[in-house]
Amino acid sequence: MDYDYAHYMLTEGGKIKENQTVFSPARDAYRMQLAEALNMNRTRILAFKNKLPTPVELFPSDHTTSVHPVKPLKPRRHIPQIVLPQNLLPLMITSVSWAPDGRHIAIGLNNSELRTLRGCHRSRVGSMAWNSHILTTGGMDGMIVNNDVRIRSHVVKTYRGHRQEVCGLKWSASGQQLASGGNDNLVHIWDMSKASSNSPTQRIHRLEDHTSAVKAVAWCPFQSNLLASGGGGGDRTIKFWNTRTGACLNSVDTGSQVCALLWNKNEREPLSTHGFTQNQLILWKYPSMVKMAEIMGHTSRVLHIKARMVAQWLQLQGMRH
Repeated sequence: MDYDYAHYMLTEGGKIKENQTVFSPARDAYRMQLAEALNMNRTRILAFKNKLPTPVELFPSDHTTSVHPVKPLKPRRHIPQIVLPQNLLPLMITSVSWAPDGRHIAIGLNNSELRTLRGCHRSRVGSMAWNSHILTTGGMDGMIVNNDVRIRSHVVKTYRGHRQEVCGLKWSASGQQLASGGNDNLVHIWDMSKASSNSPTQRIHRLEDHTSAVKAVAWCPFQSNLLASGGGGGDRTIKFWNTRTGACLNSVDTGSQVCALLWNKNEREPLSTHGFTQNQLILWKYPSMVKMAEIMGHTSRVLHIKARMVAQWLQLQGMRH
Protein backbone atom coordinates (compact mmCIF):
# COMPACT_ATOMS: atom_id res chain seq x y z
CA MET A 1 0.00 0.00 0.00
CA ASP A 2 1.20 3.52 -0.88
CA TYR A 3 1.02 5.24 2.50
CA ASP A 4 2.10 8.62 1.09
CA TYR A 5 -0.85 8.66 -1.36
CA ALA A 6 -3.24 7.52 1.31
CA HIS A 7 -2.09 10.32 3.59
CA TYR A 8 -2.58 12.83 0.78
CA MET A 9 -6.09 11.65 0.07
CA LEU A 10 -7.05 11.76 3.72
CA THR A 11 -5.78 15.29 4.21
CA GLU A 12 -6.53 16.86 0.82
CA GLY A 13 -9.99 15.33 0.54
CA GLY A 14 -11.35 17.77 3.08
CA LYS A 15 -9.95 20.73 1.15
CA ILE A 16 -11.73 19.61 -2.00
CA LYS A 17 -15.05 19.64 -0.16
CA GLU A 18 -14.28 23.05 1.30
CA ASN A 19 -13.57 24.50 -2.16
CA GLN A 20 -16.88 23.03 -3.43
CA THR A 21 -15.06 21.54 -6.42
CA VAL A 22 -17.50 19.53 -8.57
CA PHE A 23 -16.28 16.42 -10.39
CA SER A 24 -18.09 14.50 -13.10
CA PRO A 25 -19.98 11.31 -12.10
CA ALA A 26 -17.36 9.19 -13.84
CA ARG A 27 -14.61 10.90 -11.86
CA ASP A 28 -16.47 10.33 -8.60
CA ALA A 29 -16.97 6.66 -9.40
CA TYR A 30 -13.25 6.29 -10.11
CA ARG A 31 -12.33 7.94 -6.84
CA MET A 32 -14.64 5.65 -4.86
CA GLN A 33 -13.20 2.53 -6.50
CA LEU A 34 -9.67 3.76 -5.80
CA ALA A 35 -10.43 4.50 -2.15
CA GLU A 36 -12.01 1.05 -1.74
CA ALA A 37 -8.99 -0.64 -3.26
CA LEU A 38 -6.60 1.26 -1.00
CA ASN A 39 -8.68 0.74 2.15
CA MET A 40 -8.98 4.48 2.48
CA ASN A 41 -12.56 4.29 3.68
CA ARG A 42 -11.36 2.81 7.02
CA THR A 43 -9.17 5.06 9.13
CA ARG A 44 -6.55 3.37 11.41
CA ILE A 45 -4.11 4.55 14.01
CA LEU A 46 -0.73 2.97 13.37
CA ALA A 47 1.58 2.65 16.40
CA PHE A 48 5.25 1.62 16.05
CA LYS A 49 6.80 0.54 19.41
CA ASN A 50 9.72 -1.53 20.58
CA LYS A 51 9.06 -5.04 21.75
CA LEU A 52 8.08 -5.15 25.39
CA PRO A 53 10.77 -6.55 27.70
CA THR A 54 10.29 -9.93 29.30
CA PRO A 55 8.70 -9.48 32.74
CA VAL A 56 10.95 -10.16 35.74
CA GLU A 57 9.86 -13.14 37.79
CA LEU A 58 10.28 -12.11 41.40
CA PHE A 59 9.58 -15.57 42.80
CA PRO A 60 11.05 -18.17 40.46
CA SER A 61 9.39 -21.55 40.48
CA ASP A 62 11.19 -24.72 41.48
CA HIS A 63 11.74 -25.81 37.89
CA THR A 64 13.58 -22.64 36.87
CA THR A 65 17.21 -21.85 37.58
CA SER A 66 18.74 -18.44 38.11
CA VAL A 67 21.11 -17.12 35.48
CA HIS A 68 23.44 -15.90 38.25
CA PRO A 69 23.32 -18.44 41.10
CA VAL A 70 23.88 -17.07 44.57
CA LYS A 71 27.30 -18.05 45.91
CA PRO A 72 27.20 -19.77 49.29
CA LEU A 73 28.60 -17.74 52.15
CA LYS A 74 32.03 -18.80 53.33
CA PRO A 75 32.00 -20.09 56.91
CA ARG A 76 33.67 -17.72 59.33
CA ARG A 77 36.65 -19.13 61.18
CA HIS A 78 36.48 -19.02 64.95
CA ILE A 79 39.66 -17.71 66.56
CA PRO A 80 39.81 -18.70 70.24
CA GLN A 81 41.01 -16.06 72.65
CA ILE A 82 42.32 -16.09 76.18
CA VAL A 83 41.31 -13.21 78.41
CA LEU A 84 43.18 -12.77 81.67
CA PRO A 85 41.09 -12.28 84.80
CA GLN A 86 40.72 -8.74 86.08
CA ASN A 87 43.03 -9.38 89.04
CA LEU A 88 45.91 -10.25 86.67
CA LEU A 89 45.56 -7.33 84.26
CA PRO A 90 47.76 -4.91 86.29
CA LEU A 91 50.58 -7.50 86.41
CA MET A 92 53.39 -7.61 83.89
CA ILE A 93 53.65 -10.79 81.78
CA THR A 94 57.32 -11.78 81.78
CA SER A 95 57.22 -15.03 79.77
CA VAL A 96 54.83 -17.13 77.67
CA SER A 97 55.28 -20.69 76.42
CA TRP A 98 53.07 -23.28 74.68
CA ALA A 99 53.24 -26.97 75.54
CA PRO A 100 54.35 -29.26 72.67
CA ASP A 101 50.85 -30.77 72.43
CA GLY A 102 49.35 -27.31 71.90
CA ARG A 103 46.80 -27.87 74.67
CA HIS A 104 48.43 -25.89 77.47
CA ILE A 105 49.91 -22.42 77.67
CA ALA A 106 52.01 -21.15 80.55
CA ILE A 107 52.14 -17.47 81.48
CA GLY A 108 54.80 -16.15 83.84
CA LEU A 109 54.00 -13.04 85.85
CA ASN A 110 56.00 -10.31 87.47
CA ASN A 111 54.75 -11.27 90.95
CA SER A 112 56.57 -14.65 90.92
CA GLU A 113 53.46 -16.63 89.93
CA LEU A 114 52.67 -18.90 87.04
CA ARG A 115 49.09 -18.77 85.90
CA THR A 116 47.40 -21.75 87.69
CA LEU A 117 50.81 -22.72 89.21
CA ARG A 118 51.49 -20.69 92.33
CA GLY A 119 54.24 -20.61 94.87
CA CYS A 120 57.05 -21.83 92.58
CA HIS A 121 59.39 -18.86 92.98
CA ARG A 122 60.06 -16.01 95.35
CA SER A 123 60.30 -13.43 92.52
CA ARG A 124 59.39 -12.99 88.86
CA VAL A 125 59.39 -15.89 86.39
CA GLY A 126 61.63 -14.93 83.46
CA SER A 127 62.03 -18.14 81.45
CA MET A 128 60.14 -21.36 80.73
CA ALA A 129 60.64 -24.61 78.80
CA TRP A 130 58.34 -27.60 78.22
CA ASN A 131 59.39 -31.25 78.44
CA SER A 132 56.27 -33.36 77.76
CA HIS A 133 53.98 -32.70 80.76
CA ILE A 134 56.80 -31.05 82.74
CA LEU A 135 56.96 -27.26 82.66
CA THR A 136 60.37 -26.02 83.78
CA THR A 137 60.56 -22.44 85.02
CA GLY A 138 63.44 -20.15 85.89
CA GLY A 139 63.06 -17.29 88.32
CA MET A 140 64.80 -14.12 89.36
CA ASP A 141 65.63 -15.96 92.59
CA GLY A 142 68.07 -18.20 90.66
CA MET A 143 65.95 -21.31 91.14
CA ILE A 144 64.86 -23.73 88.41
CA VAL A 145 61.65 -25.65 89.12
CA ASN A 146 60.11 -28.66 87.37
CA ASN A 147 56.29 -28.46 87.49
CA ASP A 148 54.07 -31.41 86.61
CA VAL A 149 50.99 -29.70 85.18
CA ARG A 150 48.86 -32.85 85.65
CA ILE A 151 48.78 -32.72 89.43
CA ARG A 152 47.81 -30.18 92.06
CA SER A 153 51.10 -30.43 93.98
CA HIS A 154 52.94 -29.56 90.81
CA VAL A 155 56.49 -28.90 92.08
CA VAL A 156 58.36 -32.18 91.53
CA LYS A 157 62.00 -31.00 91.43
CA THR A 158 64.13 -27.89 91.97
CA TYR A 159 67.58 -27.08 90.63
CA ARG A 160 69.91 -24.76 92.51
CA GLY A 161 73.08 -23.45 90.93
CA HIS A 162 72.59 -19.92 89.55
CA ARG A 163 73.37 -16.98 91.81
CA GLN A 164 71.23 -14.54 89.80
CA GLU A 165 68.17 -14.62 87.55
CA VAL A 166 67.70 -17.60 85.23
CA CYS A 167 66.98 -15.97 81.86
CA GLY A 168 67.39 -18.90 79.45
CA LEU A 169 66.08 -22.49 79.52
CA LYS A 170 65.97 -25.23 76.88
CA TRP A 171 65.45 -29.00 77.03
CA SER A 172 67.29 -31.31 74.65
CA ALA A 173 65.30 -33.24 72.02
CA SER A 174 65.61 -36.43 74.08
CA GLY A 175 64.23 -34.68 77.17
CA GLN A 176 67.15 -35.96 79.26
CA GLN A 177 69.30 -32.82 79.49
CA LEU A 178 68.41 -29.25 80.40
CA ALA A 179 70.51 -26.20 79.54
CA SER A 180 70.12 -23.05 81.62
CA GLY A 181 71.65 -19.60 81.21
CA GLY A 182 71.75 -16.90 83.85
CA ASN A 183 72.55 -13.30 84.63
CA ASP A 184 75.58 -14.65 86.51
CA ASN A 185 77.24 -15.33 83.10
CA LEU A 186 76.97 -19.10 83.65
CA VAL A 187 75.62 -21.97 81.56
CA HIS A 188 74.58 -25.10 83.45
CA ILE A 189 73.83 -28.53 81.99
CA TRP A 190 71.44 -30.60 84.10
CA ASP A 191 70.72 -34.31 83.75
CA MET A 192 67.13 -35.49 84.15
CA SER A 193 68.08 -38.83 85.69
CA LYS A 194 70.34 -37.23 88.29
CA ALA A 195 67.79 -34.55 89.04
CA SER A 196 65.15 -37.17 89.78
CA SER A 197 67.43 -39.08 92.14
CA ASN A 198 68.99 -38.11 95.45
CA SER A 199 72.33 -37.31 93.82
CA PRO A 200 74.13 -34.48 95.67
CA THR A 201 75.48 -33.15 92.33
CA GLN A 202 72.50 -32.14 90.21
CA ARG A 203 74.32 -30.50 87.33
CA ILE A 204 76.77 -32.33 85.09
CA HIS A 205 78.57 -29.22 83.74
CA ARG A 206 79.15 -25.64 84.83
CA LEU A 207 80.31 -23.56 81.82
CA GLU A 208 82.02 -20.30 82.76
CA ASP A 209 83.46 -18.91 79.50
CA HIS A 210 80.85 -16.18 78.91
CA THR A 211 81.54 -12.70 80.28
CA SER A 212 77.94 -11.44 80.25
CA ALA A 213 74.42 -12.72 80.90
CA VAL A 214 73.36 -15.78 78.90
CA LYS A 215 69.80 -15.58 77.64
CA ALA A 216 70.15 -17.53 74.38
CA VAL A 217 70.58 -21.33 74.51
CA ALA A 218 69.71 -23.80 71.72
CA TRP A 219 70.29 -27.53 71.23
CA CYS A 220 71.52 -28.74 67.85
CA PRO A 221 68.85 -30.87 66.07
CA PHE A 222 71.35 -33.10 64.20
CA GLN A 223 73.92 -33.66 66.98
CA SER A 224 72.46 -34.48 70.39
CA ASN A 225 75.47 -33.39 72.47
CA LEU A 226 75.97 -30.01 70.76
CA LEU A 227 74.70 -26.85 72.48
CA ALA A 228 74.92 -23.22 71.32
CA SER A 229 74.79 -20.31 73.77
CA GLY A 230 74.91 -16.55 73.29
CA GLY A 231 76.28 -13.85 75.59
CA GLY A 232 74.90 -10.40 76.38
CA GLY A 233 76.18 -6.91 75.65
CA GLY A 234 79.49 -7.36 77.45
CA ASP A 235 80.24 -10.65 75.68
CA ARG A 236 78.61 -10.66 72.20
CA THR A 237 79.80 -14.18 71.35
CA ILE A 238 78.13 -17.41 70.29
CA LYS A 239 79.80 -20.44 71.85
CA PHE A 240 79.39 -24.11 70.95
CA TRP A 241 79.71 -26.78 73.63
CA ASN A 242 80.17 -30.53 73.79
CA THR A 243 77.73 -31.34 76.58
CA ARG A 244 79.31 -34.75 77.23
CA THR A 245 82.75 -33.36 78.01
CA GLY A 246 81.90 -29.72 78.79
CA ALA A 247 84.48 -28.50 76.24
CA CYS A 248 83.99 -25.27 74.29
CA LEU A 249 84.29 -26.21 70.61
CA ASN A 250 84.14 -22.74 69.06
CA SER A 251 83.50 -19.09 69.92
CA VAL A 252 82.37 -16.46 67.39
CA ASP A 253 82.27 -12.71 68.01
CA THR A 254 78.99 -11.39 66.57
CA GLY A 255 79.57 -7.71 67.34
CA SER A 256 76.19 -7.35 69.10
CA GLN A 257 74.35 -8.59 72.17
CA VAL A 258 73.01 -12.11 71.49
CA CYS A 259 69.34 -12.37 72.53
CA ALA A 260 68.08 -15.62 70.97
CA LEU A 261 69.31 -18.64 69.00
CA LEU A 262 67.46 -21.03 66.70
CA TRP A 263 68.71 -24.00 64.69
CA ASN A 264 67.31 -24.77 61.23
CA LYS A 265 66.06 -28.36 61.41
CA ASN A 266 66.59 -28.91 57.68
CA GLU A 267 69.99 -27.29 57.23
CA ARG A 268 73.14 -26.91 59.33
CA GLU A 269 72.38 -23.25 59.88
CA PRO A 270 71.88 -21.52 63.25
CA LEU A 271 70.05 -18.20 63.35
CA SER A 272 70.87 -15.54 65.94
CA THR A 273 68.95 -12.42 66.94
CA HIS A 274 70.67 -9.44 68.50
CA GLY A 275 70.34 -6.25 70.49
CA PHE A 276 72.84 -3.46 70.97
CA THR A 277 74.46 -2.32 68.78
CA GLN A 278 72.70 -3.28 65.53
CA ASN A 279 69.53 -5.23 66.51
CA GLN A 280 70.08 -7.51 63.54
CA LEU A 281 69.39 -11.14 62.59
CA ILE A 282 72.26 -13.30 61.31
CA LEU A 283 72.02 -16.66 59.56
CA TRP A 284 75.22 -18.69 59.92
CA LYS A 285 76.67 -21.73 58.18
CA TYR A 286 77.81 -24.36 60.68
CA PRO A 287 80.57 -25.29 61.46
CA SER A 288 82.46 -22.64 59.44
CA MET A 289 80.26 -19.88 60.95
CA VAL A 290 80.31 -17.92 57.72
CA LYS A 291 77.50 -15.37 57.51
CA MET A 292 74.86 -16.56 55.03
CA ALA A 293 72.58 -13.55 55.50
CA GLU A 294 72.20 -10.52 57.74
CA ILE A 295 68.85 -8.80 58.22
CA MET A 296 68.44 -5.29 59.59
CA GLY A 297 65.26 -3.41 60.41
CA HIS A 298 64.50 -3.66 64.13
CA THR A 299 65.04 -0.50 66.14
CA SER A 300 65.50 -2.33 69.44
CA ARG A 301 66.69 -5.76 70.53
CA VAL A 302 64.97 -8.88 69.20
CA LEU A 303 64.24 -10.88 72.34
CA HIS A 304 62.44 -13.98 71.05
CA ILE A 305 62.21 -16.01 67.87
CA LYS A 306 60.02 -18.88 66.67
CA ALA A 307 59.97 -20.68 63.34
CA ARG A 308 57.44 -22.51 61.20
CA MET A 309 59.70 -24.58 59.02
CA VAL A 310 56.87 -25.80 56.77
CA ALA A 311 56.21 -22.31 55.49
CA GLN A 312 59.75 -21.12 56.21
CA TRP A 313 58.43 -18.20 58.20
CA LEU A 314 60.08 -16.57 61.16
CA GLN A 315 58.09 -15.07 63.99
CA LEU A 316 59.97 -12.40 65.86
CA GLN A 317 59.26 -10.49 69.02
CA GLY A 318 61.18 -7.33 69.69
CA MET A 319 61.41 -5.19 72.75
CA ARG A 320 58.94 -2.67 71.30
CA HIS A 321 57.61 -4.57 68.26
